[in-house]
Amino acid sequence: MLQIDKEGLQTTVQDLGRNGFQKYGVIASGVMDPYAHRLANIMVGNEETKATIEITLMGPQITFLADCLFALTGANLSPAIDGVQLKMWRPILARKGSKLTFGKPVCGCRTYMAIAGGIDVPEVMGSQSTYLRASIGGFNGRALQKGDVIPIADAPQHVQGFIDRLAKDVDETTFAQAEWTLNSEAIPTYEKEATVRVTEGRQAYLFDENSQKDFLEQSYQITSDSDRMGYRLKGTELTLKEPKELLSEAVSFGSIQVPPDGQPIILMADRQTTGGYPKIGTVVTVDLPKVSQLKPGEKIRFEKISLEEAQRALIEQRKLIDELSKSISLKFKEES
Repeated sequence: MLQIDKEGLQTTVQDLGRNGFQKYGVIASGVMDPYAHRLANIMVGNEETKATIEITLMGPQITFLADCLFALTGANLSPAIDGVQLKMWRPILARKGSKLTFGKPVCGCRTYMAIAGGIDVPEVMGSQSTYLRASIGGFNGRALQKGDVIPIADAPQHVQGFIDRLAKDVDETTFAQAEWTLNSEAIPTYEKEATVRVTEGRQAYLFDENSQKDFLEQSYQITSDSDRMGYRLKGTELTLKEPKELLSEAVSFGSIQVPPDGQPIILMADRQTTGGYPKIGTVVTVDLPKVSQLKPGEKIRFEKISLEEAQRALIEQRKLIDELSKSISLKFKEES
């Protein structure tokens, strides 16, 4: 079990989303950075679908109430156990009673913490994700708070030997880290100005020629009123050829809507199910983590690619994740 001693800015339980219910008006929710979430789970022997703890900018303080194998991926928020700095993107075994803290953000916006066995909270409509606005899912339908005790399921049997080996290294300290990590090309770098690939939106043709050009040539700044529902951008105003009323239609994670003020909004994990603003583009799936790791004040640029190129990029990412999963499974066997 984990005890929350300090809640942080926004710390929630999330998985890959509440899929299949948008037709009833229930949003998908889920993690903002699916790639970091999946890799965190893989590094502790979990299935990719297990819930992780999503930590935003200012991290919590956590006490381990039992020995625990965990991994931290995504943003580097200066994690430490009992004052000793931790390395990211690798399995770590913490001793019962040790305290995990976070400090100054080094890069990125969101850290993912996976615990071997997974977080043992009930599923709501097939998901453990927290939907804050509706107060459903996760831990009591809300962000984690001081005093919460988070139940953890038993670690998978195939990592127990690896845990036992690491346990020998914590005799003289409060934690032990695996010596190995992922290949460098598998670990994202989070930049303060990210170039993000997009496919053409359904209503891109409604924008005037200058706006279509500016959208791909100018940078936009992430504003302070961005959140899990949407990233509001500030930059060159985008305008339609002529005013037009649109019927609401389905939107997706990454849809880029342009409201009447001409400032784009990228719809994120807690997006609404439908929207009526014209969509000038859609962030490709593999680049959504780049967006979710941007902080307010940082910048984003858009690069247009074809749907076929976006599909190929997603296939390549899936191959990479599968290869990493196989390699890590072998590591568990070798070090058991």
